[in-house]
Amino acid sequence: MKVVLLAGGKGTRISEESVYRPKPMIEIGGMPILWHIMKEYSYYGFNEFIICAGYKQHMIKEWFRDYFLFQSDVTFDLTEENKITIHDQHAEPWKVTVVDTGLNTMTGGRIKRVQKYIGDEPFMMTYGDGVCDVDIKKLLEFHQSHGKIATLTAVLIDQSKGVLDIGEGNSVRSFREKSSSDGSPINAGYMVLNPEIFDYLQDDNTIFEREPLERLANEGELMSYMHKGFWQCMDSIREKNILENMIENGTAPWIKW
Repeated sequence: MKVVLLAGGKGTRISEESVYRPKPMIEIGGMPILWHIMKEYSYYGFNEFIICAGYKQHMIKEWFRDYFLFQSDVTFDLTEENKITIHDQHAEPWKVTVVDTGLNTMTGGRIKRVQKYIGDEPFMMTYGDGVCDVDIKKLLEFHQSHGKIATLTAVLIDQSKGVLDIGEGNSVRSFREKSSSDGSPINAGYMVLNPEIFDYLQDDNTIFEREPLERLANEGELMSYMHKGFWQCMDSIREKNILENMIENGTAPWIKW
C-alpha cells in the first residue's frame, strides 16, 4: 500500500527555518522530520511513498538523491563510459516518488495531482510535519473493518486543529477546521483513504480539511481511529525543540526502529 505525504506548504508559522528549506525537511535529531515519519511507516512494513512537494520542492528531490547515494558504495567511471555504478545499498528499502504539486496548491489539490501515481487502490495519507506512535497496522485493520471511504486518526490534545464530533461506532458526525481549543478530539492525520476519495477532490483550490472532509462526515463516510498515545506536530520553534529534546533524552515515543 502506498503512503502519500503532504509536504508542499510554505510552513509560515515556523518561518525562522522554513525560509531556508521546506518545512518537512527541517531536522530533528539530525534528520528531516519527513524522514522520521517515513521511518514510522517503514517500521510497519509500508515502504512505498509519494511525496506531494511544492515549496522548494527541488530540495526534497536533492535530499533523497544524495541520501540514497551516500548510503551506498559507488564507483564513478569517468572514462569513455562515464557512468555511475551503485554496488551496495545500505539505506532503507524505500520507493520514493517526489511530485511537484505546485507552489500554491491546496491540500486536496495536492492529493488530486498524485492520483495517477496511486491508481485505483486504497492508500495512506498524512502530513509532513508531525510524528505519532499510532499502531499503523491496527489503524489499517480498523479501516478495512468498517468499509467506509475514509479513516483518520483522532487524538485528545489541547490544540487548535481540525475538531471532530465523534458519534456511535467511531463515526465522525461533523468536522470543523481550526476552531478554538475545547477538549474535543482533533484530526492528527495518519489517514487511510479509499480511491473514491478522488471524487471529493475538485481542483488545485480544494482544501482537503474543509469541503471534502465535511462532506464525508455528512454522508457517514468518515470514521475515526482513536489514538490515546503520543502525537506532536511541529508548527513552531518551540514544538521543534520539544521533539529535539525527546530525541536527545531517548524518550521519543515514535522512534521504534
